Amino acid sequence: MAKSIVIVGNGYRAASGETATPDREISWTRKELDLLLRVYGRQVAAGEWRDYAIDMLRDRAAFSIFRRSAEMPLYRVEKRPALAAKQGAYCVISMTGAILKRGHDLAQVLKVLEKKKDTFRLIGA
Repeated sequence: MAKSIVIVGNGYRAASGETATPDREISWTRKELDLLLRVYGRQVAAGEWRDYAIDMLRDRAAFSIFRRSAEMPLYRVEKRPALAAKQGAYCVISMTGAILKRGHDLAQVLKVLEKKKDTFRLIGA
């Protein structure tokens, strides 16, 4: 007997209970998306980033940032409500899997993604 397939958005998931119903998925709010897309837009304008992906899963929502669309994400911003009372619901994860910043306030967590302006001074001559 063949398994039935459920089409969800642009992906396929087996109908054997692997699909998450929309009310159980963790998602980004409009305010959170606004903060994420502002940082993303500034980095695109600077030529640093080129693509992004949004994933909504049962335990977390992820905003992945790519330099090129065919690569692994440079950074992943995750929202994990289960950790809200502990370390904070938001974290920024690097390509290597290292957690760069974690906290309760998304705006503060996203500051780790802002490029620091290089300040160079000529000395001598």
